[in-house]
Formats: sequence, C-alpha cells, structure tokens
Amino acid sequence: MKVIGLPLLFLSAAAFAQVPSAAAPEQPSGLSVDVTASAGDDLKIAVPVLATDQVRTTVAGGTDALGREIADVIAADLRGSGLFRPIGPSGIPSITFAEANTPNFAIWPQTGAEALVSGFVRAGGDGQLTVGCYLYDVNLKSELKRTGFVVAPRDWRRAAHKCADMIYARLSGESPFFDSRIAYIAETGPKDHRVKRLAIMDSDGANHRFLTNGQNLVLTPRFSPDYKSIVYVSYQQRRPHVFVYDIGTGRQKLVLDTPNQVIAPRFSPDGRTLLFSMSQGGNTDIYKMPVTGGTPQRLTNSPGIDVGGSFSPDGSRIVFESDRSGKQQLYVMNADGSNQQRISFGGGSYATPEWSPRGDLIAYTRLGSFNIGVMSPSGSGERLLTNDGWQDESPTWSPNGRVIQFFRTSPGRGGKSTVWQVDLTGRNIRKIPTPVDGSDPTWGPLLP
Repeated sequence: MKVIGLPLLFLSAAAFAQVPSAAAPEQPSGLSVDVTASAGDDLKIAVPVLATDQVRTTVAGGTDALGREIADVIAADLRGSGLFRPIGPSGIPSITFAEANTPNFAIWPQTGAEALVSGFVRAGGDGQLTVGCYLYDVNLKSELKRTGFVVAPRDWRRAAHKCADMIYARLSGESPFFDSRIAYIAETGPKDHRVKRLAIMDSDGANHRFLTNGQNLVLTPRFSPDYKSIVYVSYQQRRPHVFVYDIGTGRQKLVLDTPNQVIAPRFSPDGRTLLFSMSQGGNTDIYKMPVTGGTPQRLTNSPGIDVGGSFSPDGSRIVFESDRSGKQQLYVMNADGSNQQRISFGGGSYATPEWSPRGDLIAYTRLGSFNIGVMSPSGSGERLLTNDGWQDESPTWSPNGRVIQFFRTSPGRGGKSTVWQVDLTGRNIRKIPTPVDGSDPTWGPLLP
C-alpha cells in the first residue's frame, strides 16, 4: 500500500497528475471524542458513498460499487469503536467527485452530523486504485485531515481501514488500530473431539483464511512484534511442539520439541526471545529461550504452577500467574527472573495476564466469574470490563492499548466459543464474526 499526499484539486485525471501533492494543514477545531469517557453522546459523523470520476471495472468490482463498500467499512469501523455514531452511507445525500474535497456544507447540518467523511475512488490505467479520504468539521465548515492511498484492487479494504484510522486518530488523539489483523484458534466438531486450526483475519473479521489444516491440535498463538510470524503450540503424536509460522511464506519452523508439557509461548518485544511455561519434574515454571532455538533458561522455581508470562513493552519485566500462594494470582518479575512480586489482592483467582502495549495496564481473566479485567502493573485500579458473559477469557490488546479482544464460551455441551472485543470503558462490547467457532485470539500490530 502506497500512501500519497492529496492535491487540492483533482477535477480530471490530467489535473490530478499535474498538480503537486499537498498535505493540507490541520485546522483548529474543538471537534473531538473522549476515549476514556464512561458514558456520553457518541460523535455523529456522516459517511456518504465515496465518489468516482468515471465508473471503471476492476477485478474487485466497479469503482462505483467500491465507493459504497469502502464507505460501509469506514462506517462499520467507526461504529465498532464505540466512539462514533456514523450516518450512512445509505439514507444520506450522495456526493459528486468534485465535492470530495469541496463539500456542500449547507446540506450536512440537516442530517445532524457534526463531522463529514468524504472521498473518492479512481481506477488508473495501471490497474491500481487511488482512494482519497477527507475529514471535515461540519459546523466550522473546515477541513480537519486528509489522506490518500494507491492500492491494488484486492486491497481496497485496507484503504478503508486506513481511512477510518485517520479519522479515529484525528478526533481521539490516540493511535489507530483498525488496519490490523487477528490470529485465533478456529474450532469445529463436538466439544469432546474438537478440531483446532490456526486462522487469521482482519480486525473486523474479514479476509479470513486458515493457516493449518487441522490434522494436529493447535493452541495459544501469538504474533511476533513485526507481524511476520506467529508462535504457537502444536501436538503431534501427543507430544507438544513449539512452532513459529512465517505468514509470508507459510513455512513452519520447529523451535522446541520436548516430552514435557509446554504452555503459551510468547515473543519478547524485540522478537528475539520466546517466553513459555514448561512442566518438568512435577513442577511447572516459566522459561525463556532464543527464538532460533537453544537450551531453555528457567526463570521461576517455586513449588506449584507458574504460567502465562507476558513481557512489558520495554522487555524489562514479565507478568505471569502462579498458584504458589494456594490459588492462581498475578505476579511480576524482572526479565531475568529476579524480584518476583505478587500484584493481585482483590480476592478470588486470576489468570492469563497480558501487558498492554502502552505499558500502563495488565489485562487478565478473573476466575470464578470468568470476566475480563484490567489493573495497573502495581496491582492498583483493578476493575472488570465484562460481566454479562458465561465464560470470558484470554485477553489480547489492540495495537493502541485501548481495546481488548477475548473469547467467550457459552454453557452446555453444545456451547460455542466466539471472539469478542471491549474497550477500556467496558461499555462498548461487540462480537467479531468468524466462519466457525473461535478461541484464543491474538491481536497483531498495526500493519505498515
């Protein structure tokens, strides 16, 4: 995907080619959203169908149809964030190609919109799409931000997510997260004989594909920091193996083959080290080893079960769970295993801790009630984000540390596992569509 600056005028293809790219300065505006607000009115934003200068056919469809589909994805992204109330693209006025960057501001107050997203889709002679996206303050009649992309037609959804990312970042002041992907365990079959395959999809559930064939059980995937690889546990001949899957080539590399039980491998922030739990000699401890393989180094050695390690963003500390006190609690330690300290004291048990990419919070599963919660790395500020599911577990953070995905299992023998997400206010929760049951999601970094 190539990011381009958008010219001030593009009334014809020739004019577009001749006018130098120009990034419009951001205009002062009081228009914004508060990502930390626990309640309030969501920002009403109009998203009409993106215009096209000339309807042309591409391998992904006509540019007129793509204009509607891109607007649909932008609106869905903004709505799913819980911060915006998109209007359109159906039921609101359409825009002309010239109006993409010169809006008719007189018509938009009638819709109640405070902000307007407009843009265009154009197919070039080389088969590439140019997608332009503009954000306006309706009341001040001013442009707030613009962005543009040249993409292959098959990547039109990425252009839509990038546009939504621009809007989210400009109005919230936070880093974006829509143009990212999720890996998870795709589950089929009865509960007592589940087939578990590694699968990957866009953050909204689109562009789904299976990465493994289901012949061997696959568990606990996690992305590498550069998004190029996924580490996971696979059972072959009832023996655990740790594999690193190369997303670009589809090759799997075996990095650990052991007769011992291995749990939840994770990458370090620099991508050079794997953290995992391993049972040996009747004890389960946390180990680390080079991602290229080698002899595991034990970091914990207390009696009991120590599992679920996750690095802090700077790689200096690790959060994990341990039952050394009699029931599962959360602990932090230095990356070399020193200075192990308990941080959970709220009563009950805690599991599956995951350090936020911002470094300010740790997400976890509260056992007993099986809800998703967060606390500071010191253990203060504990609060639950979910409380209406049967069994919520295994949190994973969005790239900007503002949203958490997890999986929810419904009760009974026919219960299904599904992927969900919730923001840090706890009030914006939604199900992520998957073609089959899904568990153990892992959220990858923002795509380049």
